[in-house]
Amino acid sequence: MQIKDRIRGYLPVVIDIETAGFNAQTDAMLEICAITIGVNEKGVFYPKKPKHFHITPFKGSVLEASALKFNGIDVDNPLRMAVSEKSALSEIFQSVRTEVKTEECTRAILVGHNAFFDLGFLYAAGNRSKLKNPFHQFSTIDTVSLSALYYGETVLAKAMRVANIEWDDASAHSALYDTQKTAELFCQIFNAQQYS
Repeated sequence: MQIKDRIRGYLPVVIDIETAGFNAQTDAMLEICAITIGVNEKGVFYPKKPKHFHITPFKGSVLEASALKFNGIDVDNPLRMAVSEKSALSEIFQSVRTEVKTEECTRAILVGHNAFFDLGFLYAAGNRSKLKNPFHQFSTIDTVSLSALYYGETVLAKAMRVANIEWDDASAHSALYDTQKTAELFCQIFNAQQYS
């Protein structure tokens, strides 16, 4: 089975974005990670290598103190090695486009925990950077809904524990960690529900 045969020709890509607030138009994107999902010769879904970037807040963006306290990001820390939104998204979008073509998919679909939030920030940043977005503009696969259906939980940490996936609270709210764990959750659910 090819991945294009599983979700209407879409390529699932798990995305997590850490932000400085809830408004995609005004609040800064601070960190992003993307993991493309693959499928092996036995039809088993698995996460591929992550693409992860710390992001420099765009000029004039809002940095909500409560959001920074929640995610623990120090935007002025030089060790973040932050890059511009355009630089990060250019690399992610190019990688996704290549994978879409290689896998003969029609386009990418964003997989995320509260996916619509991440999609909004992804499109807002892409528009600011004048980049063509390879992701479906309104369809997503939300692991909140999948977790509610399979495990009776909507909070990511609680869903992980019920799903018997290792979870470390201290590592949470990092785009890299949350994306890796969301990808594991997505693959576990989809592998348990194979179509013949």
